[in-house]
Amino acid sequence: MNHTIAAYLVYLPVSLAMTAWVARTLHKNGRIFLVQAFRGNEGMADSVNHLLVVGFYLINIGFVALALRYGAKPHDSQELIEFLSTKLGVVLLVLGAMHFFNMFNFDKMRRRGLGAAPSPTEPAVPGQG
Repeated sequence: MNHTIAAYLVYLPVSLAMTAWVARTLHKNGRIFLVQAFRGNEGMADSVNHLLVVGFYLINIGFVALALRYGAKPHDSQELIEFLSTKLGVVLLVLGAMHFFNMFNFDKMRRRGLGAAPSPTEPAVPGQG
């Protein structure tokens, strides 16, 4: 087996596993921000949370797939390690950037939700009344 195929066989599953881990973490821990942003409307928060995770997967898996083509292909073991290090490092940077982008937006939504007074027909956030 040549070094390029070996690199792909490591790069793809590791990149996808890292993407899945970050997505699950954002989904689980971002929910509380969204519930606050939507003033206790858990159905809306869960729906938006799910849609955000779908978008996160689409962007990151698309990036991982497109990035497969780029970079000098490895011809020996040293180049294989450098190739994987570079590819996975770029994926981690993109995942980190996406994480901070999501956190920024979650916080912005939460602040907007906390600043707006609930209408008389909407339920108040539990513990804030």
